[in-house]
Amino acid sequence: MYKIYTNTEILGKNLIYLPKCHSTNDIASELLKKENLDEGSIIITDHQESGRGQRGNQWLATAQQNLTFSTIFEPQFLNIADNFYLNIFISLAIRDFLSTILGNSVKIKWPNDIYYQNSKICGILIENFLKGHHISQSIVGIGLNINQNEFSIVNATSLYQITNQRYNLEGCLNNLIDHLEKRYLQLRNLDLKNLKMEYYKNMYWFAESRIFKSDHEFEGSITGIDDCGKLQIMIDNDIVTFDLKEVTFIR
Repeated sequence: MYKIYTNTEILGKNLIYLPKCHSTNDIASELLKKENLDEGSIIITDHQESGRGQRGNQWLATAQQNLTFSTIFEPQFLNIADNFYLNIFISLAIRDFLSTILGNSVKIKWPNDIYYQNSKICGILIENFLKGHHISQSIVGIGLNINQNEFSIVNATSLYQITNQRYNLEGCLNNLIDHLEKRYLQLRNLDLKNLKMEYYKNMYWFAESRIFKSDHEFEGSITGIDDCGKLQIMIDNDIVTFDLKEVTFIR
């Protein structure tokens, strides 16, 4: 059971706790169809049996060891063309929270994973509902590894593995909500330029010569993202743009 004690304006006023569920994003979607959930509502569970990640991947988390929750946003001020700024503000907020513990080694891996050094510590899944040319509602699913010690995925990690300390999940949730709200208010004020600049500043492999793979392996350097949120990589003095599933980070 969780309690929200942070003094936020939007997030956490309505908290729905489920000891176990298949997917908090799916539950959020079902509830939105049945009732009018307030913006900032949070659906959280101790045990997510069928968590979903980006690109149809599965998000696996040990019960009662991590934060697995979904939050409802209503970014109706945001044009559909600017939808990637949802990824940006959420990624920055999670990075803000983790950096208070782990420092500057926390990076944002495009499009929406959070890495500590070369290991994944958090995944994000965003599902948007559209109305006209704007986003009416967004369900943001977050899976953040806190106290888990063993993973079936080689490059996964947690706060416990990094620091050898156990953390209070409720305290972590409240701290994270604070950071999410601050970044969301920045987005709501349409401070898009600064959000993108900070995203680049904290981007995994940004401006570094690295090996990637599309239909073949190649060496390139990330230069940024385009207006649609696609990844831009400099290859032999040409900037090439990649969408989801079109490029893999190798080494």
